[in-house]
Amino acid sequence: MTSAPLLAGLGLLLAGLLPGRQPSDVPALPASIRRVLPAGYAVLNAAQGDLNRDAVPDWLVVLKKPNEQKTSDVVSHPTKRPLLVFVGGTGGTYTLAARSDNAVYCVDCGGIMGDPFTGLTIKKGYFTVEHYGGSAQRWTRYVTFKYDPAARTWLLHRDGSEHFHALDPEHGTTTATTAKDFGRVPLTKFDIYKED
Repeated sequence: MTSAPLLAGLGLLLAGLLPGRQPSDVPALPASIRRVLPAGYAVLNAAQGDLNRDAVPDWLVVLKKPNEQKTSDVVSHPTKRPLLVFVGGTGGTYTLAARSDNAVYCVDCGGIMGDPFTGLTIKKGYFTVEHYGGSAQRWTRYVTFKYDPAARTWLLHRDGSEHFHALDPEHGTTTATTAKDFGRVPLTKFDIYKED
């Protein structure tokens, strides 16, 4: 006889193994952004919103190497995924304002669950890079950056994570650090691969 909690837990486990949790619908990028993307990369994900609170649409773009699944080694040499920040200007122009090769986890950084990158969220000068991975022991990591108008850059605002067992997700642990813990960390200096 199978218990209902076991079936529910198995459903959660299987749901995490099924395709569909990766970002799939990449919005069309403006030509002025497409023209300046570095050679040898493909767009993994992109999001539009107000990143610097000037009411002009801006873009975040995450890039990947087309062969990253073959070249990446999470232990010794993860294939990095650049995160590009484009700020909007007059007449539909965009300027590359920042780049970080260490804000998005690699394709094999998610453990048995595979690619951990799940998306980008932008909201009024803030943006979050979202990850989810693991196996029976699952984890999430949401790294949020906030625009600093005085420095004219994005600073690490919050680094939060959750750890839980797939069969008991209600009893996980949540941790979060903020600028009070880590000080002023610009996007360009943040390193998601660095262990504390």
